Amino acid sequence: MSGLSKLRNNGVVKYAGEAPEGPAAEQAAGSHGRVRTPAPREEQPVQDEQRGTRARVVRSILDHGPSTAAEVALRLELTQAAVRRHLDTLVAEGLVEPREKRVYGARTRGRPAKAFALTDCGRDAFDQAYDQLASDALRWIAQAAGGGEMGEAAVAAFARARMAAQAEAYREALAAAAPEDRTRVLARALTEDGYAATARTAPVGEQLCQHHCPVAHVAEQFPQLCEAETEVFSRLLGTHVQRLATIAHGDGVCTTFIPNKTTASTSTAGRNPA
Repeated sequence: MSGLSKLRNNGVVKYAGEAPEGPAAEQAAGSHGRVRTPAPREEQPVQDEQRGTRARVVRSILDHGPSTAAEVALRLELTQAAVRRHLDTLVAEGLVEPREKRVYGARTRGRPAKAFALTDCGRDAFDQAYDQLASDALRWIAQAAGGGEMGEAAVAAFARARMAAQAEAYREALAAAAPEDRTRVLARALTEDGYAATARTAPVGEQLCQHHCPVAHVAEQFPQLCEAETEVFSRLLGTHVQRLATIAHGDGVCTTFIPNKTTASTSTAGRNPA
């Protein structure tokens, strides 16, 4: 059952006024043999509302990456207690999983808040229906090219050609943007293609974050897809970039570091700037 299908079968709510069945019905009849009239059934509207809210919680985590209950509550204008109840249900169904939230800089006192990230099952609800077909096609390309290093090179060539075609639409948007706005313009273009991307400032540069990857399952088997994408980002932005994390390798977000022009030529290429 897919992630969205699961969201359609959650949140059964019991009310004291429901009509009992079986032996319980006989007890309810009492000595006069009459069954009490049940209260109006209100479960369905409540269930629909809960499923809709849980879908919003899942979408919020997809769009913004691993998030705490407090962050989701703030974005959706819900109470933290309500969000935690929905997150508990989503965790039980395998759609999200708790992780220790990464802390940058000095840690504060107390236990770090838990961040919730989508699982593979949760991501399956979003645009990944053709993973097996794509994997089979790339495997065939590798074998047809002779396998081994030749096969890997053929897959890499395909990945570069695919990204080059995709990048043409991005190139026009970036050409019209000021240099300091290009990362954010690229993020908007990627979002339109289903990557739920954002841009944020970072020490000595910026980070381009893709909170969803439509080809994540395929990229697990063929990392050439991620490598080609990184190369395209570098050409579009006109500077060296560094991939810090990928969803394909189990991270919650694909994160690419874009250094400031003044630091791009320094020796940061081999280090994680975050």
